[in-house]
Amino acid sequence: MTARPYTWHFADRVVHFDERPLVMGIVNVTPDSFSDGGLYVSTEAAVEHGCRLAGQGADILDIGGESSRPGSSPVSADEEIQRVLPVVESLAAKATVPICVDTYKAEVARVCLAAGAKIVNDITGLRGDPQMVDLIRETAAGAVVMHMQGSPATMQKTPHYVDVVGDVSQFFETRLHELTKVGIRPERLVFDPGVGFGKTVEHNLTIVARLGEFHRLNRPICLGVSRKGFIGKLLDRPVERRLVGSLALIGYAVSHGTVQIVRVHDVEETCDMVKMLSILRSAASRPK
Repeated sequence: MTARPYTWHFADRVVHFDERPLVMGIVNVTPDSFSDGGLYVSTEAAVEHGCRLAGQGADILDIGGESSRPGSSPVSADEEIQRVLPVVESLAAKATVPICVDTYKAEVARVCLAAGAKIVNDITGLRGDPQMVDLIRETAAGAVVMHMQGSPATMQKTPHYVDVVGDVSQFFETRLHELTKVGIRPERLVFDPGVGFGKTVEHNLTIVARLGEFHRLNRPICLGVSRKGFIGKLLDRPVERRLVGSLALIGYAVSHGTVQIVRVHDVEETCDMVKMLSILRSAASRPK
């Protein structure tokens, strides 16, 4: 496992990736997310869950108020704000780790950043709302720029690529050029290839296997495979029994040094695995 000395700049801090990948814990404040929809819809339950994930070792908490599962329908900005804003406010006050808001709507991102969030995780790659780019530039927020073919409602109907890694990499290169041109520094950006977002099972496996190719852009890579449907298809497991499959994929990427952030539901187990891989790397590097 080779550490990559990237840095990620946002708001009041600089994050270094010179030791291990960061673990981003998922807090879904939604009734219909594919894995834990309905479990944390109340502010109290979501805040308690976020604090628990931080206590288990999460380096970042990612708060989302709209499901992006295949076939899902969008919700209004007002409804999304009602779901996530109280959670962001409370966790920003209680947690010591950075808060990320998972949204493609500038209106939602704006109020959450004002409430203490530091990062925006945008499934549209900062393309879904024309005001989002200006917001990221003006607030100096960090941004996770994800690739998605189509929209959540349509993305799994007929995914097609000439070469999925090459095509996604070209998308990142184009976005990096476009965002830099309008004044967003590359150091504020992290790229996410969007496993499960307009990809077949084979596309997803290819992305994980060839994740290192995205590093030609010299930016950190975020990987979100936790409990996803293609794991269920490959292992014939329902969503609540996909932990081992998720850890296998994450462990492969971590051990090959090709990922800097892993976005997961199961924080404690993921942190244990990342720590153990770090211990093994240290042992392997000691003189014989």
